[in-house]
Amino acid sequence: MKSPAALLDTESLTLRLGARLLVDQLTWPVRAGELWCVLGPNGSGKTTLLHTLAGLRDASTGGLRWRGRAASTWRADEAARWRGLLPQTLHDSFAARVLDVVLMGRHPHLGRWAWEGETDDAIAREALQRVDAEALAERDVTSLSGGERQRVAIAALLAQGTPLLLLDEPTAHLDLKHQAIVLDHLRHVVAGDGRAAVVALHDLNLAARYATHALVLGPDGQAQHGPVDAVMTEACLSAAYGVAVKRVRCEERWLYLA
Repeated sequence: MKSPAALLDTESLTLRLGARLLVDQLTWPVRAGELWCVLGPNGSGKTTLLHTLAGLRDASTGGLRWRGRAASTWRADEAARWRGLLPQTLHDSFAARVLDVVLMGRHPHLGRWAWEGETDDAIAREALQRVDAEALAERDVTSLSGGERQRVAIAALLAQGTPLLLLDEPTAHLDLKHQAIVLDHLRHVVAGDGRAAVVALHDLNLAARYATHALVLGPDGQAQHGPVDAVMTEACLSAAYGVAVKRVRCEERWLYLA
């Protein structure tokens, strides 16, 4: 029986893409207070896994539960209040005010004919502030740089206010300062109020610094998961990436070199 504290859990989850086996028989719980990094080389299945965890793609075999209940049984509005997904790529088809883009994160909390109110506006503005983007609120979203647009997308996810956050490469396009701001806030969010995050990352050092747990996607669908220090070993990462990875101690942290 799965722990009642698990916000998400998989049971013998298998993912295939054509003839390729991406994930083989993964049984894995994600509990409140945990910040998981998903690591692996390009094409290893990180995005496919996140889309499956969000309920946007069916697994080849196996089960997916949110809060102990099969994800397939949740209504769309329930799911939108339970889990939020930051996709890897964004495309803006038309001009819109940045604040209005962030307010879209509040739609799952509104009635069928309701409009955003003062509370929603305050939540959206606070989310922008959390990612150092409050000055962008009145800008046209199509005028933003890649890094600015990424921070706005993260603000919309934060405004959605879901217990389970799924983020696909949230640090893409961000400079060093904003990488730290975003990941530090995610760590604060999951530590404080019964939430969890699963974050696909490429930077091993960011993962080691901010995550509590790691899921490493290796060859032939094999995955290792557990606390960061136990899983992000030289042997595990070298096997996953196909290149020698060295782990060295620097004061209170591990640094990873390839």
